[in-house]
Amino acid sequence: MIPIRRNASASARFESAVPQQPTPDSVPDATPEPVPVTDTSAPPAGSPGATAAEAAYVSRETPTREEDDPPLAMEAMRAVQILNPSGEVTMPRPERTRVMCVANQKGGVGKTTTTVNLAVALALHGNRVLVVDLDPQGNASTGLNVPHHTGVPDVYDCLINSVPLEEVAQGVEGIPNLWCVPATIDLAGAEIELVSVVARESRLARAIAAYPGHFDYVFIDCPPSLGLLTVNALVAAQEVLIPIQCEYYALEGLNQLINNINLVRQHLNPKLDVSTILLTMYDRRTRLADAVEQDVRNHFGDKVLQAVIPRNVRVSEAPSYGQSVVTYDPGSRGATSYFEAAQEIAERGVKEPVGRNA
Repeated sequence: MIPIRRNASASARFESAVPQQPTPDSVPDATPEPVPVTDTSAPPAGSPGATAAEAAYVSRETPTREEDDPPLAMEAMRAVQILNPSGEVTMPRPERTRVMCVANQKGGVGKTTTTVNLAVALALHGNRVLVVDLDPQGNASTGLNVPHHTGVPDVYDCLINSVPLEEVAQGVEGIPNLWCVPATIDLAGAEIELVSVVARESRLARAIAAYPGHFDYVFIDCPPSLGLLTVNALVAAQEVLIPIQCEYYALEGLNQLINNINLVRQHLNPKLDVSTILLTMYDRRTRLADAVEQDVRNHFGDKVLQAVIPRNVRVSEAPSYGQSVVTYDPGSRGATSYFEAAQEIAERGVKEPVGRNA
């Protein structure tokens, strides 16, 4: 054990500095009176320096703005805003049905993810939406948790057998304003079978036009090709929404897609217009993403949405649960970005908000 040497002079100074408390025996029948405490650090109220001192002084018990809105609280507020539990029409509804074809012949750019999440976001905020899954892989049907196994009536029956679209459309569970026309593996043979069908390019357009109900939006999810299925979608649509991945390869095939759209406009559908460009899989850590964004915005101008979809793991996780990211994790960055994109599309479609309920 190491002996501790006490400094006698330091101890004496310490004991003299400590005020001695009176004992009960030394002060009999005495009631201690409260000693007023004056704060000498702050200037007296009303003095010239009082205002500046009071403005600069912040008590530790006073919550700051960040403490008032912690990240979890802000995320919860975003989730409530996106899910819209009141069911009010918060996004403007168009005066006529907007048929939008989501097309890009390059695979993996986010066509299906964009279709599903935009449709869910618009439906949650008062719009009546129909999703037509025209991809034989059936990923849009999976993302909306709609059965699309063999034997289920699907879009193939509409294209080949002229089955009415209302007999094939299924309501999406949990979202009352959303319907989906599923796609099964049978659709893989439709490219060949449509070759000999009369008016093969306009089969889908006739099926949508004959639907008895009214929709605010019809989203057509196209396969990653420029075959007859995509041509049917371009003929049936009024607008084309092109998701573009923020990488160089995504720009290579864009000219060919624009050329095909121009051919369809000249010969089959004069009303077709590339109205919306959406940048997806944006990685803010790379300069390449910024360069691609600038190139796309310089070329397409106002057609490019201000909302940009970032790379977000929640967007990839949601389909495995049969949900969109909007309902799977409404507070995530991916859900917030798709909500902003849907709101921007809705506002572009009307000159002023329409407050009518379904």
